[in-house]
Amino acid sequence: MPLLTGAEPFHHEGGETAVLLCHGFTGSPQSLRPWAEHLAGHGLTVSLPLLPGHGTRWEDLRVTGWQDWYAEVDRELRLLLDRCPRVFVAGLSMGGALALRLAALHGDAVSGVVVVNPANRVHGVAAHALPVLRHLVPATKGIASDIAKPFQTELGYDRVPLHAAHSLRAFLRRLDGELPRVTQPLLLLRSPQDHVVPPADSARVLARVSSVDVTEVLLEQSYHVATLDHDAERIFQESTAFIGRLSPGTVKEPGLGKEGTTAGG
Repeated sequence: MPLLTGAEPFHHEGGETAVLLCHGFTGSPQSLRPWAEHLAGHGLTVSLPLLPGHGTRWEDLRVTGWQDWYAEVDRELRLLLDRCPRVFVAGLSMGGALALRLAALHGDAVSGVVVVNPANRVHGVAAHALPVLRHLVPATKGIASDIAKPFQTELGYDRVPLHAAHSLRAFLRRLDGELPRVTQPLLLLRSPQDHVVPPADSARVLARVSSVDVTEVLLEQSYHVATLDHDAERIFQESTAFIGRLSPGTVKEPGLGKEGTTAGG
């Protein structure tokens, strides 16, 4: 299936410090593209892949699972590690969960973690019925575009395939047991008003990780997709400062980074 316009992956060849960005469930790289472009503008190497089953139609997501999504970001991380001595992982929602698992499994190879409204579990009574319900109902209403900023939209599916939701639930349960293996510096940014992922998920992440260097930032003016919301610029600035603190001298002023490329399709 052809990609939706705006759902293309983003890649930028910058300096020796890299950032891998992971988008959320039923979303696309569009939700993180401004963040990716900001990091690239500061001279960092950036990779923002498109997760399998995303960016086309919801039926394509139905036949994928967490193993496919994780394999894609794991592959991208390994490619970055081959080229860059310092690699940070970051993500929104499920993308934050993927970033945390990369940190848990790759250890010291990951220099730091930045997550925005990270998911920790699938909520609601229906979540417990997913093992059976997914065989009876193909999809439910979508979760995209939870944004406070007027006229701003997220490029995501208007339906959530329940087979994929069931796989997401299994992934988050697995990740919860792996969170104590996360020891890297962690920047967690969360929206108190989030209609997709409740504050309890961020609290659980903070309680479970073993990181000593932890910073929590509240995004008071934004909903779930904060990377496209009123607090987007704060996310960009906080993450850039976080990377600069841990990797001194690698964050450049805009326009002074190495020439790079973007790739779509």
